[in-house]
Amino acid sequence: MENFLNNNSLFVVLGVALIIWVGLGLYLFMIDSKISKLEKVYSDFNDSNLNENSNI
Repeated sequence: MENFLNNNSLFVVLGVALIIWVGLGLYLFMIDSKISKLEKVYSDFNDSNLNENSNI
């Protein structure tokens, strides 16, 4: 194992960097979907309040 790491250190570094980038991409995708849900809830709430105020 140590011999593999010494001979292929570039590939190990690239593999670790790839894992980090994939993790960041998944995290951003999850955050984006949560924000989209919150925007929809806020929009629905805001629309219902506008409709109630226009009836007064």
